Amino acid sequence: MHRVAALILGGGQGKRLFPLTMYRSKPAVPIGGKYRLIDIPISNCLHSNVKNIYVLTQFNSHSLNNHINNTYHFDYFSRAFVRILAAEQTLANIEWFQGTADAVRKNLLHLNLKGDEEVLILSGDQLYNMDYRELVNFHRRSGADFTVSVIPVKENAASEFGILRLGIKNRIIGFKEKPKSKGDLQYFRFKGKAPIIGKSSSGPF
Repeated sequence: MHRVAALILGGGQGKRLFPLTMYRSKPAVPIGGKYRLIDIPISNCLHSNVKNIYVLTQFNSHSLNNHINNTYHFDYFSRAFVRILAAEQTLANIEWFQGTADAVRKNLLHLNLKGDEEVLILSGDQLYNMDYRELVNFHRRSGADFTVSVIPVKENAASEFGILRLGIKNRIIGFKEKPKSKGDLQYFRFKGKAPIIGKSSSGPF
């Protein structure tokens, strides 16, 4: 896993958790005492032997930045790190992050990639336990350009997620971001029997 870097999205406004997110981003919301939501994907990374970890931050990021700086200290000789990539204005681009894809695109140069690495793009505000080694090995065996980890969701919850349609050999052949009507979901069913596949969305930064 030494060729794998993790890019964790620091989250947007987190309106559904208001007022917990009045002064902090959603990944900085406390959970289980002294822990924060951001500790979930970071812990998954470390247990999966992913040691190059970047956290993208922009909205209400002070609390999140402080937590990361005060929590993750590694041995001097270790190659592991958790590094904050804050939104920045440059001579080439004065705009802040315009969404998830834009945030990733603007920070690729900071990853110092040599061309043969794989990048895990992770949400910073979800509760789950996952060994990323299994995901990476699956991705390598499949020969795909990219691999997305998803779960089935019920129809009444589909409007809160990005929804995928899978084709032969689980290839992605359709995507709809947070569909608002049943009509939007028709294309994502296989004769009305297959589950709707949802991909979590953290929203714009």
